[in-house]
Amino acid sequence: MKHAEKELIAIKEEVSRMWTLVLSQLEKAKQAFFNNDVEQAREVVSREKRVNTFELKIDSDCENYIALYNPVAIDLRLVLSLIKISYTLERIGDFAEGIARHIVEDSCDAVTESLKDELELAVMFDTVIEMLSDSFTALDSENTRLSGKILAKDERIDAIYRNAIRKLAVYLRKEPAQIECGLKTMLILRKIERIGDHCSNIVEEIVFYIDAKVLKHKKNREPAA
Repeated sequence: MKHAEKELIAIKEEVSRMWTLVLSQLEKAKQAFFNNDVEQAREVVSREKRVNTFELKIDSDCENYIALYNPVAIDLRLVLSLIKISYTLERIGDFAEGIARHIVEDSCDAVTESLKDELELAVMFDTVIEMLSDSFTALDSENTRLSGKILAKDERIDAIYRNAIRKLAVYLRKEPAQIECGLKTMLILRKIERIGDHCSNIVEEIVFYIDAKVLKHKKNREPAA
């Protein structure tokens, strides 16, 4: 195996480790939210620095690889995609930390279990976790057949988000004393919705790398079959 190939494999492995950490951060943020677990939320906040460190190292390693080996075709697409994927993973990590900070700084007791169910918060959390996990599988297997399934889940997240905002508005009109808590809940909903968008961005980069197709900015994206 050539040295350039070994370097590229090492970068992919680094991205895989970052992916595993970010997925864990998202899962722990969900658990902390539903269990009102302040200690677990603090763990998510404290591990955010590790996510940032991964992103900086991967970015530097990719730049060095391009400078040293002048890759072309699929190798160049891979390196460019890994730079963008690591950046996007870091943003997802930021959102997971943001959710955890809401729990650490001021938990909303007014958000009852029935309201959480009505807003479909668990469904939103589970769906973005599935999207992130399936995206990892797509990259690891270098197979874009999952892309359509993942992008469809983002559309589902968007629909749930819009419906949840309407339901939350109705609730707050009935319970005006809970406006502050309701606004914090709205921010959490928004963070989860943005995580779904970022997972879709990752899928676009995987399709670009493997199939040399650009899905970005297309109104009706046509994922690989």
